[in-house]
Amino acid sequence: MLFRQVFDPRLAQYGYLIGCQQTKGALVIDPERDVDRYVDLAAAEGMEIIAVAETHIHADFLSGCREFAHRYGVKVYLPGETPADWAYGWTDGCDVTFLKHGDTFRIGHIEMRAVHSPGHTPEHTSFMVTDRGGGATEPMGVATGDFVFVGDLGRPDLLETAAGVAGAMEPSARELYRSAMAFLDLPDYLQVWPGHGAGSACGKALGAVPESTVGYERRFSPAIAAVGAGEEDFIDFILMGQPEPPPYFARMKRLNRDGPPILGAVPEPGRLPVEDVAERAAGDDATVLDLRIERPAFMGGHLPGSIYAPLNKSFPTIVGSYADPDRPICLIVDEDRVHEAVLAMIRIGYDRIEGYATPEDLGAWAAEGGAMVITEIIDMPEMERRRETGEIRILDVRGAAEFAAAHVPDAINIAHTRLALRVAEVPADRPLAIHCESGSRAASAASLVEKAGLAAILVDDEIANWIRQNPDRIETGVPV
Repeated sequence: MLFRQVFDPRLAQYGYLIGCQQTKGALVIDPERDVDRYVDLAAAEGMEIIAVAETHIHADFLSGCREFAHRYGVKVYLPGETPADWAYGWTDGCDVTFLKHGDTFRIGHIEMRAVHSPGHTPEHTSFMVTDRGGGATEPMGVATGDFVFVGDLGRPDLLETAAGVAGAMEPSARELYRSAMAFLDLPDYLQVWPGHGAGSACGKALGAVPESTVGYERRFSPAIAAVGAGEEDFIDFILMGQPEPPPYFARMKRLNRDGPPILGAVPEPGRLPVEDVAERAAGDDATVLDLRIERPAFMGGHLPGSIYAPLNKSFPTIVGSYADPDRPICLIVDEDRVHEAVLAMIRIGYDRIEGYATPEDLGAWAAEGGAMVITEIIDMPEMERRRETGEIRILDVRGAAEFAAAHVPDAINIAHTRLALRVAEVPADRPLAIHCESGSRAASAASLVEKAGLAAILVDDEIANWIRQNPDRIETGVPV
């Protein structure tokens, strides 16, 4: 059996290429939208992808199953336990099999058995993998998708908090409890191949180790340990402290249910005159994303109206929370990283990439007198001094759970992923000193606040420093 884990570090997403070395046929589980890389990977192993499968209707990236079906005509295996209002809507004309609990299919001599494992989503299905060609009579491992992660379980609140299905959170948590109980009946040796690793918003405490075993999770996973405390305690544990999902999750759920647009070739945007990019940044009909990595470089001079979206692991979250997918997007990015940026964007459905200019173009624009904005940067002691004098308001863009644990008095709390939806709530009577845990989320938030016409100051410092310096001023809990 051929087994390859395919990792997307920005989405912390794992896909799986599993092939029969005797028949040379292969399957991809949970492919992302740019499918040619899986085809190339299989071809390098002398194999052909003949089928794809997915564990559930994803919220954090666009699935490649429809792309594979339309461009390569492969067989598609999808969860068959979907509720009527979340049934797949794109499968007509495709060779699709909907799998119920216990159904099996084969890729050559590799047997796949569907295990309905609801909780993260109602239809969620894991895949038990048995290498019959190697003489095995029991499964080697299970592709758990967003059900079991290393050290965590998939969050059961997204159908409500991301997709807007009212009242779904607690019933989903109870389903997850029952699925986890069934997981505990599996043999300790069984390998666990998760759909995500550390950095994904599909759980709250995912490990960075790429795979595990049932026995290891039984012994060391806090989420699995919570199962042993009983159903009610488990529900409290699994729903507590989940981070606010980015707004784009709702759109991903709908598109993956109804059918992601066929991508074809990966877009190749061209270089634009920087003055054209500046004009788009200043208007409301397009979004300009500045992908420079170093915060001081952006704060030291950027186009008015541009959004800071550093091309690092946070990039998809910033794009998906701050940019409108229905409007053209222009980039400020190094030329040798354009393709990398485009891949990250099309994987979450941002296809309208109009073009780009480089940081060198931006420097030339500034040297010739082109309009630029400088954002003031301060540290925690200076923030506290100005807070005491009443010169500023504090905008804390951490998540609600982080804010509740410890925060600055009178701070306004809006998670940075929700700020674009709620920026009209932010008072405009004083400059806003914006902070997070370390400055990274606050930097992007500051650019969004500036675009909204408000005065922003970046607190490029750690909240831990303020807590250490002001132990008698720490407040806890959520605002009334």
